[in-house]
Amino acid sequence: MDNVLLLDTSVGSLNKGDDIIMKCVRYHLAEITKNDYLLTLPTHVSPFHWYQVARRSNRVKVYSEAKHKFVGGSNLLTMDMLTHFPQWNINVFNCGPLKGSILFGVGAGAGNKINRYTKMLYKKVLSHDFTHSVRDERTKRLLEDMGFKAMNTGCASLWILTPEFCKEIPTQKADSVIFTLTHHAKDNQCDQLLINVLNRNYKNIYFWIQDKKDLNYFNTFDNTENIKIVPPTVEAFENVLNTNVDYIGTRLHGGIYAMRHKKRAIIIGIDERARGMSETYNLNQIDRNDLNNLEEIINSTIVTDVNLNFNIINNWLNQFIPKQKIELDMEPETRGVI
Repeated sequence: MDNVLLLDTSVGSLNKGDDIIMKCVRYHLAEITKNDYLLTLPTHVSPFHWYQVARRSNRVKVYSEAKHKFVGGSNLLTMDMLTHFPQWNINVFNCGPLKGSILFGVGAGAGNKINRYTKMLYKKVLSHDFTHSVRDERTKRLLEDMGFKAMNTGCASLWILTPEFCKEIPTQKADSVIFTLTHHAKDNQCDQLLINVLNRNYKNIYFWIQDKKDLNYFNTFDNTENIKIVPPTVEAFENVLNTNVDYIGTRLHGGIYAMRHKKRAIIIGIDERARGMSETYNLNQIDRNDLNNLEEIINSTIVTDVNLNFNIINNWLNQFIPKQKIELDMEPETRGVI
């Protein structure tokens, strides 16, 4: 039995969206790691002290010699690893044991030019043998410019949304809705309009806290007396998604996770990441500046038809199970739905 290392982007994160991404990453890694021993290390906090690496401790050696080292999703790559808090918290003194890491549905943060130190660090730690999985064309170009091989597979959270799966997502409005807000992208006028529209069109309204500060933002609005607060855990979110409910909100992965639970989702675009993914993968999205049209959309027929290239996804997965095609359209009865 071989060791496989998973670098977990949800540990130390302030956003429960990273928990969603990692749950999906684990789900889709299950087929290619089922005969292996899965180890985990964090990305947001440093995985090793430099002294552990320098003295080549037995524990560090175990991680270093893992057969594969997968880096799970999120907006991980940055243009400047000298920043005060990089999403991937490694440096030249502690990155050695992570040499050969393979990106899995990873994206890159803002910026157009990567600095020399950051490029050197990525060349030391990322695999030059395997093709990396990235979530968009921009990240693919970034890696290819550094000499790596990459495929645009999209985020792993989307991979279950085959045409057959999407056909089981309702097209008509439910009686209830769960929604989200984003505290770091405030727009009081538009978000109050969102709450007013939901109050007019749904009998039961739930608000899920994806980030702790979202609740503080929610408390600044009017007409929220009848809205039920859902605790900030993925499990609490799932409990609501397992009822007859729609999803509407500014949190991209909240919407994707709702679709994975076969719920009709309208994602409200608030940044280029959401707009870009929605355009590329044909997610049902409305720009926040167009919320005057939301009520009409809610009461219309909405078809979910996510556009993913499953040949690319299978080609990436098949690197790790030669000559065996990984089937992504698993039956819910046999694999479960997350």
